[in-house]
Amino acid sequence: MGDLLKRYGSGLTGAIVLLTLFWLLILLILPNLTMFESSFRPYLPLAEVGGPKDTYSVNNYLRVLGNPVDLNILWVTVEVPVRIKVFLLTIFYSAVVTAITFLMAYPLAYYLAKIVSPKSLPTLFLLLFVPLWVSEILRSFAWFIILSFKGPLNALLMQLGIIDVEIRWIAGFSPVIIGLVYTYVLFMVFPLYNSMQSLDSNQIEAAEDLGAPWWRTHWRIILPHAKPGIASGAVMVFMLSAGSLLVPSLLGSTTSGWFTQTIQGVMLEEQDWNTGAAFAFMLLIVCTLFVSLAMRVFGVKLSDIAK
Repeated sequence: MGDLLKRYGSGLTGAIVLLTLFWLLILLILPNLTMFESSFRPYLPLAEVGGPKDTYSVNNYLRVLGNPVDLNILWVTVEVPVRIKVFLLTIFYSAVVTAITFLMAYPLAYYLAKIVSPKSLPTLFLLLFVPLWVSEILRSFAWFIILSFKGPLNALLMQLGIIDVEIRWIAGFSPVIIGLVYTYVLFMVFPLYNSMQSLDSNQIEAAEDLGAPWWRTHWRIILPHAKPGIASGAVMVFMLSAGSLLVPSLLGSTTSGWFTQTIQGVMLEEQDWNTGAAFAFMLLIVCTLFVSLAMRVFGVKLSDIAK
C-alpha cells in the first residue's frame, strides 16, 4: 500500500483499492455466497418461497446420486450415479487437457524465451494472438467442420491414401480434448514464457559447459525455475476446461457429457436453479481443491501464481 501511495498518490490509490474491493465483493464474493445459500434451499413456486416448505437441507446435493450406471476404471467396472460419472470424467479429462497443453506449451515457451531472436518476438507473439481475435464459438465451429464425417480432415486422409473410409471423429471425448487444448493452450504458454524469461541464461550455458545433457539441464535448472509459471498455467487451463460449456456442447457427442452441460440442463431445462447452484458449487469446490493441490505440488504460493 505504501508503494502505491508513493507512486500514484492518495486519489488514484483510493480509486484502485475501491475498484478492487468492488470486483471482489460484487463480482466474486456476493454471487458465490448467493449460490451457496440457494444450493441448500428447495426449488419452489414463487408463492411458496419463504413458507413452511422453504427450509434448508442437503437434498439438492443428494440429487447428484441418482440413476446408477457403469464406469470403467482401469479394466474394473463399478456402478456409480450418472451425474457422478459425468463429474469424474469432466475432472479427469480437464486434467488430461492440462497435461497435454503443458507438453505442447513447454518447448514453445522455451523457444520464445531463450532461443528466438528478440527482433522476431513481436511477430511471433502476433501470430500466437491471432486465434484469440476470433470468438471461442467460431473456433469451436471450425473444429466441428474439420472433424465432421464429410469434413476436410477425412477428405485429406482419403486423398493421401491413409484411410479407405471416413472416420467418425466426433465421438467420445477426443474432439472435446482437441477443442479445449486448442482454445486454452496459450494460457499455458505465456505463464511459462514469463517464468523462463527471468532465468539467467548463464546458468544454462554453465550446465552445458559442464557436460550436462539437454534433458538434465531442463530437469535440474529450467523446470524448477519455471514452477510458478507451470502452476499458474495448470490452474488456469484446468479451471477453464472444467468450466467450459461451448466446446463440449459443440464438439461433444452423446457419450461425452461435460458437467457444465449437466448444470445447464438442470438450470435451463428443468428450471431448478437451486439444484443447479448445488452442482455448480460442487464444481467450484473441486476446482479450488485443484488450485490448492497444484500449489502444494509445485511448492508455490498464491502470490507466485499471481505474478
